[in-house]
Amino acid sequence: MNEKTVDRLKEMKFHGMLRAFQMSFETGTNNELTTDEVVAHLVEEEWDDRYNRKITRSVINARFRYKASVEQMYFEADRGMDKNQVMRLADCTFINKRENVLITGSTGIGKSYLACALGQQACTLGYRVLYFSTGKLFSKLKMAKADGSYINEIAKIERQHLLILDDFGITGLDTQSRAMLMEIIEDRHGKGSTILTSQVPVGQWHEVIGEKTIADAIMDRLIHNAHRFELTGESLRKTNQKNQAT
Repeated sequence: MNEKTVDRLKEMKFHGMLRAFQMSFETGTNNELTTDEVVAHLVEEEWDDRYNRKITRSVINARFRYKASVEQMYFEADRGMDKNQVMRLADCTFINKRENVLITGSTGIGKSYLACALGQQACTLGYRVLYFSTGKLFSKLKMAKADGSYINEIAKIERQHLLILDDFGITGLDTQSRAMLMEIIEDRHGKGSTILTSQVPVGQWHEVIGEKTIADAIMDRLIHNAHRFELTGESLRKTNQKNQAT
């Protein structure tokens, strides 16, 4: 009977319930539990297994640059990173409110890590997230226009609860990239949240975007409900290299 039950659990892909079922017979815990408790235990293990696999799929699909977590952030006073502000954002209510996060600072200061940490926290809480290097996203969308998949790609971006655009403003936008950015921001306005990281101060983003009318429209949609971080200090990459050398 047990072998038949195991086979059926495998066939139905009840992996969590299967592990709990096998473990209960190995340890003899079933003898100490009532029928209701046994059923509750099996269901709880299956629920946990499916939840964890869902989170893992979400993180993989998001394609984060770093494996990051809020708990591993460095909150030195001279970095301009407010721990209270980060922890408030970590509950992801900013996503429910469709608010944005703008992170600026010099290279290596931890902008991308912070963005990825907030993104992975959002995945843990069940939100749909996508991460892109901004330059690579525009290249991908230009190729999509050529092969006819552009509408599908834009629709996929629009469906995400949180979109992360990393390394924005490394180069100025051409006419096509500017139009794509406007479409993305317009589609997401009031529907989803966006995190942007940039080495360029927010005050100079008009110059990066170019074409004043479009730049004004994009910036208005990004800034009016945004949480902002202006990170300072020495590059963490250089600091880590010095520590390793020491």
